[in-house]
Amino acid sequence: MKIDNRQQFLMALTISAVALYIGVNFIATPLYSLWSARSAQIKDLRAKVREGKTLIQRETLVRSRWSDMSSNSLPNDSSLAEQQLLKSFDTWAGETGVEISSIMPQWKNDSTNYMTLNCRVEASGNLGTLTQFLYHTEQGSAALKLDSVELSAQDTTGQQLTLGLQISGLALMAQTQK
Repeated sequence: MKIDNRQQFLMALTISAVALYIGVNFIATPLYSLWSARSAQIKDLRAKVREGKTLIQRETLVRSRWSDMSSNSLPNDSSLAEQQLLKSFDTWAGETGVEISSIMPQWKNDSTNYMTLNCRVEASGNLGTLTQFLYHTEQGSAALKLDSVELSAQDTTGQQLTLGLQISGLALMAQTQK
């Protein structure tokens, strides 16, 4: 095949190359990026819809748990909340025979809607009394969460133990219900 007009052929080839370059870099690549972003967005939205459907199905359970949490939360007043928590610890210690050596409460303002009362509790006793105390702490009606538990022996035989607890209590600032 012989090319009669070499200049026209080179011009057509150059225009084709420029058109291909523009098509790939300014049309195809942005469209592919847009398509990928839309696909990721659709995937995210489908996951959110699934999560929403699950929440709708569990509505009664979620509402009852929230009702329990809000009714058992610590009072808004910090001194009243500390007093209630200290009274609970004294009650549990009296029921189990544990000797509480120190309680160090500290308030943490996490949000405008709630505060947490972080409390470090040191108690001593034997294994049975400490496990009962721990059980009462976990099963009490107050909105408390055990963050950490430390257990150490005071004597060489392991009969006297020390229990260190890090506990968080929830105090709701504005209790609104639907």
